[in-house]
Amino acid sequence: MPEQARNSATRPELERLEGVRQVVAVSSCKGGVGKSTVAVNLALALAKAGHRTGLADVDFYGPSAQIMLGITEKPRPGRGDLIAPVHAHGIDVMSMGFFLDENAPVIWRGPMAMSATRQFLRGVEWRDLDVLVVDLPPGTGDIVLTLVQDVPVDGALVVTTPQDVALADVRRGIGMFERVNTPVLGLVENMSVFVCPDCGTRDELFGSRSGDQLCAELGISVLAELPLDERVCRSGDEGVPIVVAEPEHPASREFARLAEATIERLARGAAGRETEPEEMRCDEARGVLEVRWSDGVVTSYRLAGLRGWC
Repeated sequence: MPEQARNSATRPELERLEGVRQVVAVSSCKGGVGKSTVAVNLALALAKAGHRTGLADVDFYGPSAQIMLGITEKPRPGRGDLIAPVHAHGIDVMSMGFFLDENAPVIWRGPMAMSATRQFLRGVEWRDLDVLVVDLPPGTGDIVLTLVQDVPVDGALVVTTPQDVALADVRRGIGMFERVNTPVLGLVENMSVFVCPDCGTRDELFGSRSGDQLCAELGISVLAELPLDERVCRSGDEGVPIVVAEPEHPASREFARLAEATIERLARGAAGRETEPEEMRCDEARGVLEVRWSDGVVTSYRLAGLRGWC
């Protein structure tokens, strides 16, 4: 079952990253939905909330963290054989973009990408982090599988836009995380609405799916609904993400709520791995199964999706 990742207790024991308390993967099953923007601003929002935070950009084929954070310096040698991350805007950062020429493509087969993923995670001198945010490449390929099979991932966030074609890919992505017993913390709906800066009119450019509809269809919670705003894009291009550039902007406030929800889900998952279902109720009118757990949490699962999740 996806909500709260109730099967997380069955995950094999993996060696934790040195200097990292918890790992959160930010994933998207389709490119172009704003995954890296979410990962960068989430990391900054976590740091602003007082959590020691790192960001590992393992989207090797399209690294962008160094651009969004305005980083021009290169990582330096750390302790022993480790590489020290670059510190920017209050977070520790490691990205393939630090090691590439501006126009150099990354043409790697699976084994090389898998080896580089391990190096970027275990070969970096992460220093006493509460949370390491990992920006994954789109899809469910070798890099994603290497992460979840080599590192204990405490939770995954799935970024999407409110479109049928995007949601179809989200289902596949959630299915992948479930197969490898990685907790799915929730969904981040990006570009959910455009608000006219002149008149305040709200336009749902990519569809009118509400959070409740997404919850019912996918069996997980929508943790954030981020607006489509030119200032979010521009701030990333300028190297000062919106959370830092405009802390009171509506998107910044939504990222703060996402950070709070992420920490709450991580804490609930760590404390609730031994929880058991106490009550189940089938709501045929909504087409969902509601489950009340021993820790008081109530989760909903779409009836049509139960066969694929079990």
